Amino acid sequence: MAIKNILPLHKGDGEAEEEHHHHYHHEKRQRANGHIVPKQSKQKKRQQRGFTSKWRNELVAMTAEFCGTFLFLFFAFGGTQVANTAALYSDAATAGQSGNSITQTPNTSVLLYISLIFGFSLMVNVWVFFRVSGGLFNPAVTLGLYLIGALTTVRAILCFVSQMLAGMCAAAVVSAMFPGELNVSTTLGSGVSIAQGVFMEMFLTSLLIITIFMLAAEKHKATFLAPIGIGLALFVAEMVGVFYTGGSLNPTRSFGPCVVTRNFPGYHYIYWFGPFMGTLLAFGVYKIIKMVEYQTVNPGQDFDDHEDALFKPPTNPETAEEVERPNVAAIAAQEAVRIASSNSDNEEKGESTFGGIDRFVQSESGT
Repeated sequence: MAIKNILPLHKGDGEAEEEHHHHYHHEKRQRANGHIVPKQSKQKKRQQRGFTSKWRNELVAMTAEFCGTFLFLFFAFGGTQVANTAALYSDAATAGQSGNSITQTPNTSVLLYISLIFGFSLMVNVWVFFRVSGGLFNPAVTLGLYLIGALTTVRAILCFVSQMLAGMCAAAVVSAMFPGELNVSTTLGSGVSIAQGVFMEMFLTSLLIITIFMLAAEKHKATFLAPIGIGLALFVAEMVGVFYTGGSLNPTRSFGPCVVTRNFPGYHYIYWFGPFMGTLLAFGVYKIIKMVEYQTVNPGQDFDDHEDALFKPPTNPETAEEVERPNVAAIAAQEAVRIASSNSDNEEKGESTFGGIDRFVQSESGT
């Protein structure tokens, strides 16, 4: 009696065993009747959770690519529609006054307008979606990043599908929203042969792809500014290519308007071959740059102040590792341990461990 009064919360061994036995048989009966689902193992749950997370991420990336490609091409197509419509009316008025046919000379203001809208639209939307899907918006870019191992096969395929759908949707929305016929298709300029068009598209696309490789794929302290460089690369390429080929550099950009207008020129394939050839060219250049270990050619260009202070270039480096960026975090951690163990006077002088590290870096920079 006394023990029960002292430990009122504990049941006797017989009571606990009987309750466990009753609970076991009760659960067994419910499971037999289909009321209880057998518990899954923790490993199986983790596998299912990982599988779900993987495909959720792929779906998010696919959705982001669709939204980004749509916004990029919507504003680019919209600006091109405005520029081409204004140029058409202007040229028609000039032809009516002079009695001549519509001029074929470059309208530099129109070319500048189209180039700016494509470059800035790409820059803004890449910056928005850069941390979600990478901000590709272009099958040629998708191919390039796949070749260098930045994309898996599944992600590359999903991005390609999203980009193609977004290109068609963007062209359809612009066609519905803006008055007049859709006038954003890429066509060869007067006197431009198919071969010239292919190689123009190839070289212009290679500029865009190598810019993406070196600014976005190669990580450095200016990578967060990569969208600016990518947008400027497209702007420069468009300034050269719009008058002669329409400045595609992107199969999606050419395919979408052709679907909406239901008008495919006989040379439409150049807007696929050209950009993909440009991707292969940029990939070859990138592999050569990596193969010759470009980091050793001009080291220190991407160092911050601490890295520059800790960097001691050898006079005759034999391997790439000797001139790689110094690991400031590892060096600082080692120095913190050394200072904490060997210099116990820091706390008395009111100097923290980080102050000692700063002194170490300053002394190294002085030498």
